[in-house]
Formats: sequence, structure tokens, C-alpha cells
Amino acid sequence: MKTANVGKSECVTVMVRCRPMNSKEIANKSQECITIDKTTNQVIIGKPDEPTDNGRVYTYDAVYAADSTQREVYDEGAFPLVESVMAGYNGTIFAYGQTGCGKTHTMIGLKDNKTEKGIIPNAFDHIFGYFDSQDNSSKKFLIRCSYLEIYNEQIRDLLGKNLDTKLDIKEDPDKGVFVSNLTTCIVKSIPEIEEYMERGTNRRMTGETAMNKDSSRSHSIFTIYVETSERDA
Repeated sequence: MKTANVGKSECVTVMVRCRPMNSKEIANKSQECITIDKTTNQVIIGKPDEPTDNGRVYTYDAVYAADSTQREVYDEGAFPLVESVMAGYNGTIFAYGQTGCGKTHTMIGLKDNKTEKGIIPNAFDHIFGYFDSQDNSSKKFLIRCSYLEIYNEQIRDLLGKNLDTKLDIKEDPDKGVFVSNLTTCIVKSIPEIEEYMERGTNRRMTGETAMNKDSSRSHSIFTIYVETSERDA
């Protein structure tokens, strides 16, 4: 997973999270081959059947073991980024890895379970909590969201009326790179933005693979747009 800040300067943080073994792996009596050393932010990959093997060591900005919590990942990895977005910067959280590695769990998590909420719903709480703060009572906010899917090199609007409509990527001197005619929805509360996210997630392309029976089979981007205005003296 990467977190990136894009403004006058760009800062990229690379984090690795190891998921616990699933029921299929446990039934097959699979052995863990990864060791997480959080004190040094290292991932050690070794051979379980060769105790003398020192393994390969990789160092990152942050690492999370299989017993890491959703809140821990958010507070350390995503919280500073969302704070910078509130300060006016662009922010991106990009989760990647092979199918079944836990991207959807980390980003979205489990519905109606506060301890298992992923980065996106935790960001909702964070952002709307910021708006509701008494310190920001003099400010006005406009919050919008969009949700797109990239499948077979085609862009689909997950919040649009027609999923069969293919969208195009455009470039503008002022806007930069953007998706034309992408639906953006104004949201005024956490339940409302959660409803849009759930609606779009349910419309994603899914299909069973050998490694993941609920594989999304695509890439998706959920974007929150924050506009702030404040009346001066």
C-alpha cells in the first residue's frame, strides 16, 4: 500500500501489511513464510522447511503483521494523509497486490463492524468529524464523491445510470488528467456517502479465481472531493 501527498511537493510512503492465513490455507496445513519485524520495519521472507535459511529481507516505511488492526493501519498510515487533505493538498491511498492478499479488507473492511472498518469508511468519520468541529463553525464545506472501475482497460462509472457507458481519460492544462463525464455526487452525511460507496461496490465486476472466490477482477478508485470556503473580516 502506498500513501502519497501531491501539492507543492510529493511525499510517498510505502507500507506492507501481512494478512492472516485464510480457512483454505489452514485446511491445507500451509506454513507461514513471512516474518514481520516492526521495530526495523522489515519483512523477512524465508523457507519454513529450512531453519538455517536466513531469508530475504526487505525494508519499508511501515510494516504490519497478521494481527494488526484496521485502526492501527489507519492511524499510522492514513490519518496524516487525510489531515493534509484538510489543509488543501491532494492525497492518494493506493492499495495493490495480487488477488486474495487483502486489499479490499484493508480499504473497505466489514460493513456494520466498527473495529473492522477499512481505510475508506474510517476516512469518512475523520473528514465529517473535522467539518462538525466547533473550531470550523465559520467555514463552509462542499463534499462530493465519485467511484469508477477499470476493467478490461475500460473505465466504468459505478455511480452512473448506465454501466455500459465507457468513459474516456482527458487532459486539461488547468485540471490535469481527468475522466470525462464521470458522475460526482454531493454528500452531506456519513450514511449518505456510505450508501454511495456500497452502491458502487455492489456494481463492480466480480468472479471466482483459484485464490479468491470473491475476487473483484478489476481496479477501482473512490474519490472524495473537498471544497472549503471561509468568510474573512
